[in-house]
Amino acid sequence: MESRFHNTIKNSLFGFINQVVMLSLNILNRTLFIKILGIAYLGVNGLFSDILTMLTLTDLGLNTAMVYSYYKPLSENNEVKLAQLTSFYKRLFQLISITIIALGIILIPFLKYLVNLENGIKHIYVYYILLLINTACSYLFIYKSSILSATQKNYIISKTQTIFYIIKLIFQIAILFITKSYALYLIVQIICTITTNISLSKKAEKLYPYINKKTKALGEKEKKDIYSNVKSMFLYKSAQVIFGGTDNTLISVLVGTIWVGIYSNYNIVINAVNGFIDILYRSAIASIGNVIATNSEEKRYEVFRFTQLFSCILTTITTCCLMLLLNDFIRLWVGKEFVLNKFIFLSIIFNYYFNGVIHPIWSFREACGLYMKTKYIMILAAIINIILSVILGIYFGITGILIASLIARLSTYFWYEPKILFNEYFNCSQKHFYYPLLQNTFYTVIVTFVSYTITSMFTVNNWLDFIIKTISVGLLSTIGTLIFYYKNDTFQLFIKKYINNYRK
Repeated sequence: MESRFHNTIKNSLFGFINQVVMLSLNILNRTLFIKILGIAYLGVNGLFSDILTMLTLTDLGLNTAMVYSYYKPLSENNEVKLAQLTSFYKRLFQLISITIIALGIILIPFLKYLVNLENGIKHIYVYYILLLINTACSYLFIYKSSILSATQKNYIISKTQTIFYIIKLIFQIAILFITKSYALYLIVQIICTITTNISLSKKAEKLYPYINKKTKALGEKEKKDIYSNVKSMFLYKSAQVIFGGTDNTLISVLVGTIWVGIYSNYNIVINAVNGFIDILYRSAIASIGNVIATNSEEKRYEVFRFTQLFSCILTTITTCCLMLLLNDFIRLWVGKEFVLNKFIFLSIIFNYYFNGVIHPIWSFREACGLYMKTKYIMILAAIINIILSVILGIYFGITGILIASLIARLSTYFWYEPKILFNEYFNCSQKHFYYPLLQNTFYTVIVTFVSYTITSMFTVNNWLDFIIKTISVGLLSTIGTLIFYYKNDTFQLFIKKYINNYRK
């Protein structure tokens, strides 16, 4: 357990460094993008990224299936099986890249119906094709680097991605300054995507040279089992991408492409915060998979309790901070004209909170491979989301689209997935998931209200004011949350069983 805990901490540390660097440079990049190219280009970039996210449905959830299939042969040190799997996945991912290019080209005639701008943008199809190429290139060599995730070496991925991301942003910033060319900006992105994947591939080969060994092909039964898992994951991942990947498209069609750019400014911050938290879960998934494979139901449930505890603590603190700081940040960063109204803003915060507290369920789903039992509920969620988004979006604009996502989430997988996980893997009632959640929602409201009351005296006129307010809100939300949780049985058990042991 100490080894799993150590790997999780190491992966998390490098992941956090990665996120801090990428967020800082991304904000600088986005600032220059808006100043030099304008909000219309930002909206088009967000719209096309949303469309191309839909094309990633073609990976059928294969990346997740691949990592999951590595767990058993890794635990058995079966190098032959790992080489066979790598060779098998290589062919599949090559096919995926070709399919993405083909589908992307087919969509070109329909772009004119999705872009909703008062003034058109020249060469818009060229920009789309460049983004399409970048999406297809993102799958190159992934069949090798995924073994790093399966062996809890995400920190290698984080370090490599950080280095190339810095290089990419530096060159993109220089290009914006010198040439003001969006096409060159995208070409740099393509080059860095390819070089990042090649570098990770070489690192994987160095650590696990046997993945390049030529072996006989996987047996038909093994292929059939993989295809069966992939089929379930495809349905789940397809619905998941449709659920989360259509907001920008609907905003563009129903409200206007410019609003995609304005909304994306909030998204870059929300996604950055989610990125920090996701690091912890991604770092721990391989550990969870190992626990599930080698330990009892009692141990599985104990690990889940720890995961949910820290999910609640992190979500409370970050929700409070976003609620009290995000609008100030947007106003100082890009200007008060980019601040969304309070209804849209609250919709964003509510979606963030309920998306955050369900994270432990998703982590265990990834590690357990629960797609067979949860695939249809996600399809239902996606259908409800699209129908409600269109209806509410027509009447209430962006607020309606975001509220539709919240309703679809709460009415489907938010209650169904915990039920399956608790019944199948913990052999206990899902009320043990919901009671802490209800408790945490109450804590979040109290902590946010108290923090707001104390910091309402702050008037943020410049970045120094913002930094002071950020420190104040961060301290108040953290102290307030820990006061609520310090006497919690799970919190005390974690300190006693893991922190103290790790120190020893």
